[in-house]
Amino acid sequence: MRKFRLASALLGALTLGGYMAPAQSNGSFHTLDGRTLRPADIDRTVRQLMDSARVPGLAVALLEKNRVRYLRTFGYRNVAEKAPLEPNTAMYGASLSKAVFACLVMQLVQAGQLNLDRPLYEYLGRPIPELAGWQDLAGDERWRQLTARMALTHTTGLPNWRWIEPDKKLRFKFEPGARYGYSGEGLQLLQLAVEAVSGKSLLQLSEEQLWRPLQLTGSSYVWRPQFEANYALGYDEEGQPLAKRRRTKAQAAGSLETTPADYAAFLAALMQGRVLPPATLTEMTRPQVRIPYIAQFGPLATVAAPDSNRTIGLAYGLGWGVFQSPYGPAYFKEGHDDGWENHSVVFPKQKKALLLLGNSSNADKIFRSLLVQLLGDQSTPWQWEGYVPYTYTEK
Repeated sequence: MRKFRLASALLGALTLGGYMAPAQSNGSFHTLDGRTLRPADIDRTVRQLMDSARVPGLAVALLEKNRVRYLRTFGYRNVAEKAPLEPNTAMYGASLSKAVFACLVMQLVQAGQLNLDRPLYEYLGRPIPELAGWQDLAGDERWRQLTARMALTHTTGLPNWRWIEPDKKLRFKFEPGARYGYSGEGLQLLQLAVEAVSGKSLLQLSEEQLWRPLQLTGSSYVWRPQFEANYALGYDEEGQPLAKRRRTKAQAAGSLETTPADYAAFLAALMQGRVLPPATLTEMTRPQVRIPYIAQFGPLATVAAPDSNRTIGLAYGLGWGVFQSPYGPAYFKEGHDDGWENHSVVFPKQKKALLLLGNSSNADKIFRSLLVQLLGDQSTPWQWEGYVPYTYTEK
C-alpha cells in the first residue's frame, strides 16, 4: 500500500486559505456534468480543500460561454505579512510560458512567416552547433532534422533541461520525431528561430502581439518594476517561503510572470478567437503525437501506461496537451516549479474552462478534486500529470 499524505508538521492551527478576495462573478456556473454552482458553493469547496492540504494561496477562474464567469483569489501572497493574494497579484507562470509562446508561433505560421516542418537551422542561418550554448550538439547531425513542430510537440529528442543530465551536457535522448519526451530545451531553440524570423525579441513580440492588443498589463516574460508592489512568494511542501526569482531574460519555456486576472483573460481571448483564427486554433490543439507513458516526468516517463491514456486519447498538440472526454476534445497546459503549481484546461465545444494558479508545492494535491468538483472534469490525466491527491491511497 502506498499513501500520499502531507507531513504532520503542516497540520498546525493556521488556516492559510482564510482570506478571500472579492469575487468577479456573473452568477452561477454550470459544470460539464450538469450541476449548477453558486459562487458561495465554489468558495466553500476551495477553502475546504486549501485548508486540508495546507495551500497558502490559490487563484481560481471558471470560464463559461468563452467568458470569465468566476474569478477569485484565496489565501495569501505572503503568509508572514498576511498580505492577501489578489486578482492582480504577480504570480510565476512556469510552463504556462510555453502555451503562450505556442500562440505566438502559430501567429507567425498563420502569417506565412514560419513553416512548422522546415528545419530550424534554415531560419537561423547557420548550423545549430555554432549557436552560443549549443556547441554540445556538434558531431551529431540530427540537429538538421529539428523543426518547429517537433519543438512544440516535444518530439525533438532533447532532454527537458541539460542541467538535469549527470554531466550537464546537451545531447539527443532519442531520434527526433520518434516519440514524445517533454523538452524545455526544444522550446528554447525554437525561440531563437522565432526571433530570427520575426526580427524581434520574444519580449517585444509578446508585447506587440498579445499583451498590448489584449490590454493585459500584468504579464511579461521578464520581471517588471511594477510587480514589486504586489507579488506572490512561492512556498515549499513544508510551508516555507522560497526566494523570489526576478527573471531578467525572456525564456519561452518558463519565464512568464502573470496575474490571475490576466491569464484568465488570455484564456477567454483564446477561446473567443481573438488570439488565433479558428482553423489555426484547431490545428494547435489537435492530437499530433500520442502519449503512451505512465508519467510526464521522472523514471516512469518512458514506461508504457495502462489503457487509461488510450481511453482518453492522451496526446500532445502544438504547445498544449490534448485529450478526449465525454464532453468533446479538451486542451490543457500546466506549470510546475518549486513553490508553484498551475493548471489550465479548456473544453472548446462546451465553451468552458478552469484556471488554477497556486503559490505552493502542495497545490497540485487538490487539483484533481477541484477539476471534478468545480468543472465536472473526470477525464484530465491526473496521474500522468502527477496530481496525486493528498488523501489518495493506492492498494
